[in-house]
Amino acid sequence: QVQLQESGPGLVKPSQTLSLTCTVSGGSITTSYSRWTWIRQPPGKGLEWMGVIAYDGSTCYTPSLKSRTSISRDTSKNQFSLQLSSVTPEDTAVYYCARGFYHSVNSGSRYYSFGSWGQGTQVTVSS
Repeated sequence: QVQLQESGPGLVKPSQTLSLTCTVSGGSITTSYSRWTWIRQPPGKGLEWMGVIAYDGSTCYTPSLKSRTSISRDTSKNQFSLQLSSVTPEDTAVYYCARGFYHSVNSGSRYYSFGSWGQGTQVTVSS
């Protein structure tokens, strides 16, 4: 039932800030224990987890991007957003938003999985 939709400019100039918004329908981003994630995939490469914002507004980012990344939310619009500053052509990728789930079991194992995904949006960094 949960659906996600990415939106934002498809072209960003080097040194500028990439800004994307994910609109969520069919469920609330404040639902208990829910987590909302940004992932990207550069051309010819694998998926890269970027960061997450949880139901209580807490955030976590992958270390390689933490200094440039900010995830925020607007609960009145049921949206969460991504800002990536100081972009270079290496940031060219398809960007996805997705619902995430964190699992911790009695054995001590921990893992992260995904539910619904948006269809992705191409962002090109070029002058």
